[in-house]
Amino acid sequence: MPKKAILLLNMGGPKNKEEVELFLKNMFNDPRILTMPSFMRKIVGSMIVNFRKEEALNNYKALGGKSPIIKHMENLTKKLSSLLPEIEIKYAMRYTPPFAFEILEKMKEKNIEEIILFPLYPHFSTTTTASSFDDVEASLRKLNYQPKIKKITSFYDHIGYNLSIIEKIKEAIKEENPKEFDLIFSAHGLPQKMIEQGDPYQNQIESNVAILKNLLKESGINFKNIHLAYQSKVGPLKWLSPSLEEKLKEIENKKVLIYPISFTLDNSETDYELSIEYKKLAKDMGFEKFIVSKCVNDSDLFVKSLISIYKEIE
Repeated sequence: MPKKAILLLNMGGPKNKEEVELFLKNMFNDPRILTMPSFMRKIVGSMIVNFRKEEALNNYKALGGKSPIIKHMENLTKKLSSLLPEIEIKYAMRYTPPFAFEILEKMKEKNIEEIILFPLYPHFSTTTTASSFDDVEASLRKLNYQPKIKKITSFYDHIGYNLSIIEKIKEAIKEENPKEFDLIFSAHGLPQKMIEQGDPYQNQIESNVAILKNLLKESGINFKNIHLAYQSKVGPLKWLSPSLEEKLKEIENKKVLIYPISFTLDNSETDYELSIEYKKLAKDMGFEKFIVSKCVNDSDLFVKSLISIYKEIE
């Protein structure tokens, strides 16, 4: 029987202030992020890093000096390993250690013959899933390592995964009456030109929202209104709309619950951008309540759904 491994993939996040610049440099040197000739990307990427570095350092300082994604990734990997002891389960990050190359090098030494690539992005995008696949494939070539590869490209429509989201929404609303709240599904934005070039991300996000609306109804959780908005815009290009800020301005009801639909693990964009920056903005706009739901992280339902997804491709 072949030796198998699951390699969980994610963008990563800095463990300390020294890794903040590394994270930014690697992100803005990614051809899937800045789609331009390499010489231009080097110049533009360097400008963006210099512009954003100080702000990013301050943001991570507010989060205790590191990204929360590290702890969640470690906990998730441990839980999966305990439930699938017959399989090697590791994680690799796109922009911070541990990188795919070093993890794959160790897998080669252990003679792992089959690797399931499992990006923790529920929706496929060239900027996330494809970028992680590029990284793995480049590392395999450098290592002259040719295991059998299976890829999980998306799982936004998996029932178990969506039930794990419903659980988190229930936990976030607690004893409040959902009928008094508007629910906003907040997704990480993308430049509109990427969608026009065929990236399926927006369609998958919208399909995911439709699935969750039905599940909420079936679960007897009725919000006053349900919306979709996009966050994290960078640069002058036209991005997917409406932005979360625009959506908050439109909403008359001053009680909202935010679910970060494009993330499975909490990170700086959920724990800082949503829970600190947007919370302050909402307060300034006169919102009475602004609740940000946790991501599924390492919840038992999410872990169970990942195992189910893995078994479906076996």
